[in-house]
Order: sequence, then C-alpha cells, then structure tokens
Amino acid sequence: MISTKGRYALRVMIDLAEHSDGSYIPLKDIAERQEISKKYLEIIVKDMVSGNLLKGASGKGGGYKLVRNPEEYTVGEILELMEGSMNSVACLSDKGFSCPRKESCQTLPLWEEYDNMVHDFFYGKTLKDLYAPAPKKGKKKK
Repeated sequence: MISTKGRYALRVMIDLAEHSDGSYIPLKDIAERQEISKKYLEIIVKDMVSGNLLKGASGKGGGYKLVRNPEEYTVGEILELMEGSMNSVACLSDKGFSCPRKESCQTLPLWEEYDNMVHDFFYGKTLKDLYAPAPKKGKKKK
C-alpha cells in the first residue's frame, strides 16, 4: 500500500509543476492549495530535497521548485524515494534476504511478474502525465 507520504509527495510535485514560473514556491502556498498540513509537508519536502527531486531556498522569496522538467520525472522514482522498495515480497525487495526455498518456490514467478507490472506502470508515467498546465496569462481574444 502506498502511504500518505508517497501520495502527498506526488501532489507536491504536481502542484510545483502546475504553478512553475521559474521562481521558488512557498510551502505554505502548496499546503493551502493541497489542503495538507504544512508541518507534514516540511518532512516530505526535506526528503525530496535530499533525494534531488526538489531545490529549496529559505528566506524571503524562498520555497521549493523542481530540479528538472516535469516530463523528466517518473512517478516510480518519486514513489520509491518516499516509500522505499515497491516489491511485493521480501525475497524480491531485500537483496540481503536469503530464502531457502528460492530455487523451488512455485510462487516466485508470480511475484516477479506482478512486481514487473507495478514497476512498468509507475515508471511508464511521468509527472507531466498527471497534470494540466495552468493557462498562460495574457491578452484575451475578442
């Protein structure tokens, strides 16, 4: 199951992509638009900055912005940063896990196929696939 941390991280990334104008976006603005506690978002964005998904700046004019273009982020990389391994069973998730039944396990191919589908699904979707850019402000046509 994907936790609120992973789901909220996606919402933060979508919000930043939608409202990007090259400047830093204050966390309080994101929290208000997304109706998420600013305190909780502080924890989430700290991990996202450490994981090189976001840049942060403090002080006047500070906030957060994307490091790359929205089409360069996959949903999979965002979720894995926030959630850890997306594998369904320990023998596939933990490289140090030694299962004595690995060679004779009749269900292992099932879990491998399932994990591959999940991986391909999330890594096949980009951040840009999840939002519609805000319309550009400018002159209205008559």
